[in-house]
Amino acid sequence: MEYILSEEPKGCIFCDGLAEKRDRENYILHRGKACFIMLNIYPYNNGHLMVAPFRHVPDLNGLTGNELTELIQLVKRSMKVQRKALNPDGFNVGMNVGKVAGAGVKDHVHVHVVPRWEGDTNFMPLTADTRVIPELLQSTYEKLLAAL
Repeated sequence: MEYILSEEPKGCIFCDGLAEKRDRENYILHRGKACFIMLNIYPYNNGHLMVAPFRHVPDLNGLTGNELTELIQLVKRSMKVQRKALNPDGFNVGMNVGKVAGAGVKDHVHVHVVPRWEGDTNFMPLTADTRVIPELLQSTYEKLLAAL
């Protein structure tokens, strides 16, 4: 509830989190050479990860070949870690590019990696526009970090 009720951060959550060098507090699981993996603090499901480049660019067209390669390699690694730590039945992997496409952070391209389980949806999103996440973020972070 603490993070749900907290004020939405100003600026870029990716750039600000990287600059602070407080990876555990910012739920950054891994820093690569050009991209990184972090836990989404407003998850669709337990273990919802985001993979983003260090550089603040709005879409894939702004990335170099090396950044694109590492981005996809970290998506693959994220899925492997989620499988090991959380044992999902499947995944949603995708990007929302631009505000009209649903991007919460519209100017810093990132890939969502959302683990899914058989029967993980219920009536709450339909009737109350609310998702139920049955585990604390810190607990999920620790599981994923150990699997990394």
